[in-house]
Amino acid sequence: MRSLSLVLSERSETPNQLITMNDTNSNTPVCYSNTSTPYKYDPNMGKVYYSATFSTLGLTSNLIAFIVLIKSCKRVQSHSRSFFLIFLGGLVVTDFMGLLVTGTVVVSFYITRVDWTHKDPTCHFCNFMGMSMVFYGLCPLLLSATMAVERFIGINHPFARSNSMSKGRTVSMVLMVWFVAGCISLLPLTGFGSYHIQTPGSWCFLNVSPERNDVAFSLLFSLVGLISITVSFLLNTVSVVTLIKVCCGPDRIQRRRDHEVEMMVQLILIMLIATICWCPLLVFIAQTALSGSPFKVRYLLLWIRFATWNQILDPWVYILFRRSVLKRVHPRLDLSETSIMNLYPSFRGTIRRFTQASLGSNFGSEGMGVTEKTNVTPRSTLKPTPPSP
Repeated sequence: MRSLSLVLSERSETPNQLITMNDTNSNTPVCYSNTSTPYKYDPNMGKVYYSATFSTLGLTSNLIAFIVLIKSCKRVQSHSRSFFLIFLGGLVVTDFMGLLVTGTVVVSFYITRVDWTHKDPTCHFCNFMGMSMVFYGLCPLLLSATMAVERFIGINHPFARSNSMSKGRTVSMVLMVWFVAGCISLLPLTGFGSYHIQTPGSWCFLNVSPERNDVAFSLLFSLVGLISITVSFLLNTVSVVTLIKVCCGPDRIQRRRDHEVEMMVQLILIMLIATICWCPLLVFIAQTALSGSPFKVRYLLLWIRFATWNQILDPWVYILFRRSVLKRVHPRLDLSETSIMNLYPSFRGTIRRFTQASLGSNFGSEGMGVTEKTNVTPRSTLKPTPPSP
């Protein structure tokens, strides 16, 4: 009888246990639920030395670049250069804060080995980490596109830009970029998409799942990044072609364009770094969201680490690729006289022939008229021929 009562008591407790388990599963927060991005708590997967060295290198680089920018702003005289330095300052501040926030979280995880599922059951900290990853990921791409637009207007329509642009408006454009990126990062809190903890448990990122809202938010993130890179590429290409035409035109000596060449070199390098570092991750997210294929966590970790290099390499573009630094490396370098053209005469001749149709036609006709006028001697200066005896 006693054994029978024990069996009955066990059977009576089983339904209650199942209900409790079901309630726990149904009440599991979205950021820790088992979705297409499976979470595996593994503090031994990474090393604290790698994350700490990575963050320290990026923070130091951006801090040096910020000091150099402040010194340059004090002695700059060109208005276009001062506007460009404001955008560069916004980019450096964004990269510095991104590394500071995300690096602190990751390094703290490897030191404390905390499990977020127990310490953050409400997902507040995970959502903050996911918002930081999206915000500080989109800001450099949007700022690069904004800088490309500013340089395009400054080179192709300098008079329109000089009448409409000011330092206050430039600062407001940087703030607008931060506002747009912040609004996009807040969308998962409204139900449009979601953030999910990622292996090994040190960070959170957007959730690429088959659900409609998650797919839409993943595509929004990747498309905004890819469109920014495309806009930067197209506008920078047009600006470079226009600048080459002007440098090879007949009035290239009358107007110094060394600061414009310097800005375009820095902007092109920033665009190339962003393209190389971010395109693999953006394409991977878009492809996974559209195809509905199984999510491969190891590729996500690889491309995320690859994209983070953008925040480390950006400041060195301005630190190294300045006229003062380049002239120390190559003392004979003179951007105002288009030293690249002087080093390669054949390339210079090709560019001249290429730009002759667009810039040389008007100058050629005027030049011919001037030549003809100079060959005609005024009648007043002609001495009369003495009469013959």
